[in-house]
Amino acid sequence: MPADSDRAAGLPLPHAFRPLGVRMATAVLGVLLLGAAVVIWFAFPPEIRDQFTLYQKATVVAFGLLFYAAGYALARSKVVAREDGLTVVNGYRTRHYEWNEIVAVTLRSGSPWATLDISDGTTVAAMGIQGSDGPRAMRQVREIRALVERLTR
Repeated sequence: MPADSDRAAGLPLPHAFRPLGVRMATAVLGVLLLGAAVVIWFAFPPEIRDQFTLYQKATVVAFGLLFYAAGYALARSKVVAREDGLTVVNGYRTRHYEWNEIVAVTLRSGSPWATLDISDGTTVAAMGIQGSDGPRAMRQVREIRALVERLTR
C-alpha cells in the first residue's frame, strides 16, 4: 500500500474529497422519511384526509422541503483540491483558499469534521471530510496535508 504522501503526489487534480457516511445517511433517511409520510397519508381514510386544510398540507410540504434542503446541504459538502488551491464547500457556502494560505489540516479524535488553520489566524470547518468516516477521513486529511506541503509556494 503506497504512503499517503506518495498517493497525494500522484493524485490527479482537481480531486474532490466527499463524506461517504453522511451522503449515504441523508439519502437513506430521506427516502425513508418520504416513504413513511406517503404511507401514513394514504393510511388515513378519505374523510380524514379531507379535513386537512390547504395551509396544513402546505405546512407539511414546507417542512419536507426544509428537511430536504438541510440534507442536501450536508450531502453536498466537499473539499476540492486544485492546482491553484483548495475549495471548501460547507452546505451552501463556498470558500477558496490558495495553498500558501493553509497552515495546517487537522482531524482530532472525536471531531465531527476536519478543520483548516488559515494564515490569517482563523480556522475553517472542512465538512467534506467527516470524522464519522474513520480511517477514510484520516487518509483524506493526510492526502490534503501532503498536497499542502507539495503545492505551497
